[in-house]
Amino acid sequence: MPAMVTASSLASAKRVSPSDRLNVAMIGCGKMANSYHIPQLLKQADVQLVAVCEVDTTRREWAVERVNQKYSDGKKDFKGCSSYVDFREIIARDDIDAVCIATPDHWHTIPLIEACKAGKDVYCEKPLTLTIAESKACIEATRKYKRIVQTGSQQRSGVFGPFREAIELIHSGRLGKIHRVTVGVGDPSVDCDLPEETMEPGLDWDMWQGCAPARAYNSILSPRGVHKHFPAWRSYREYSGGGHTDMGAHHYDIAQWALKMDQSGPVEIIPPKDPQAKRGVRFLFENGVEMVHGGPSGCVFHGENGTLHIDRGRLKSDPEEIVKTPLGENDVHLPKSPGHHRNWLDCIKSREMPIAEVEKGARTAAIIHLGNLAYQHHKTLKWNPETWQFGDPANRPLLDRERRDPWQLPTI
Repeated sequence: MPAMVTASSLASAKRVSPSDRLNVAMIGCGKMANSYHIPQLLKQADVQLVAVCEVDTTRREWAVERVNQKYSDGKKDFKGCSSYVDFREIIARDDIDAVCIATPDHWHTIPLIEACKAGKDVYCEKPLTLTIAESKACIEATRKYKRIVQTGSQQRSGVFGPFREAIELIHSGRLGKIHRVTVGVGDPSVDCDLPEETMEPGLDWDMWQGCAPARAYNSILSPRGVHKHFPAWRSYREYSGGGHTDMGAHHYDIAQWALKMDQSGPVEIIPPKDPQAKRGVRFLFENGVEMVHGGPSGCVFHGENGTLHIDRGRLKSDPEEIVKTPLGENDVHLPKSPGHHRNWLDCIKSREMPIAEVEKGARTAAIIHLGNLAYQHHKTLKWNPETWQFGDPANRPLLDRERRDPWQLPTI
């Protein structure tokens, strides 16, 4: 059972001595870091944000200034926030306990694995990985080095909507046996065809590209300076799985949770008949449940007793009594998260599993990658979720993709 509320969470509002404080570093200082991660970390009394890493000079300097302003009063032992372009310099520091990774998707796995190897705990944005092989490697590294890894699937902590309540209803049997789930999220990614633009100084473009194929700069991929929007690198296969992995990493995650498949996955993935279709891939599970990419936003669960629709700000059912009837004493009541970052920090101290631990994030990402592969190659895939292998050995190359040196998957 994940640790939800511990003594450390109750004490977090009190003054914390340096010996009890966690030194955390931020890797990636774009939109998610600016609007979510840095503010969340700065308000934790038992955390000191000691370093940031970012390939864009303006974003990097902005993050440093923000941290220094926050700590300028009240932290007499604060020596200033350090800044880096290369995440490896952060990982090499012995005084850093944990890292928060909020880079583009193609830059999640290598820092995560190297941080685990260096004895650091990790919070990594979703989708956790870019390929199936990366998903498996993240689990292996976390387990081998006994690290606490939280996936940024904040809906598990009740952020954005009543997701925990929906899971309680489903696990309490309100729908009866579930036979079908629809997951309404965006389209898979496509090959990048953006034209070359003149690059302004101050960006390490080679480092931004990392393991992805080398290509000319375009500001759609890495907008200059501090921006308030989500850049469209998410649309391109070299860096992401598209809207399918972006919101899919949230909603397929809820479907996995509801179906009690956090340590498993589908056994067959069937593309739509139309090779140009961007919705309609079907995931078949061994227990007979079918999950489909498409339908209303969020998740719709179809069971023998009715349907339940959960999305951000929405929880409704047909018949209405499924949702409106209060849970009883003997129904399932899940622990309430104190917040996604707080849960991670508490678990760093207790060494208990966080609510969105690595395998949950890795399995969810792998399912969507399987769907994207079915779309891309327009063929049915047989999958063994226990061995992480395709039924047809000829499909083995689909587990991963070619990587630009020196950014190969690290040895574990």
